[in-house]
Amino acid sequence: MQITPTAIPDVVLIEPRIFRDERGFFLETFQADKYKAAGISLPMVQDNYSGSRQGVLRGLHYQIHKPQGKLVSVAVGEVFDVAVDLRRSSPTFGRWVGTTLSAENRRQLWIPAGFAHGFYVLSDWAEIFYKVTDFYDPASERTLIWDDADVGIRWPLRDGRKPMLSPKDAQGLPLSQAELFH
Repeated sequence: MQITPTAIPDVVLIEPRIFRDERGFFLETFQADKYKAAGISLPMVQDNYSGSRQGVLRGLHYQIHKPQGKLVSVAVGEVFDVAVDLRRSSPTFGRWVGTTLSAENRRQLWIPAGFAHGFYVLSDWAEIFYKVTDFYDPASERTLIWDDADVGIRWPLRDGRKPMLSPKDAQGLPLSQAELFH
């Protein structure tokens, strides 16, 4: 697999080795020793899977008391996946990185604890799955608002239309009011 640091070096793009032939393809989606060698050695304790239609934006989510590292992949379709650094002590605090993950490119994004995470569905339908390093804790879940001007995420919105949000995501807070990591 190829590991490429993003503009925020703690967030890395992972391109697994894909074996293709006339029957189809094979790849390892996770192998603990290889990820440990790449600096991703935390235990993965839960797998999550969701499906969404085009124009849906989920996030930007994080857990303040039980922060989760996330290893994100797409099984069907294509999404624009985003991580925002919420670690006040980090030199990249308040900055974001985004990349396209798809069933075609089979890339993964590693987002360590201390980041907000979200994605926008580019294809007609997408199914995203991710491994996390801590269990879901609804009491500590927080949402950073998707369109905070101080963060300045350049979402590739289709035809400039506002995304479909859950009521919870629509109530997200701007960075200036959000509960943050040290």
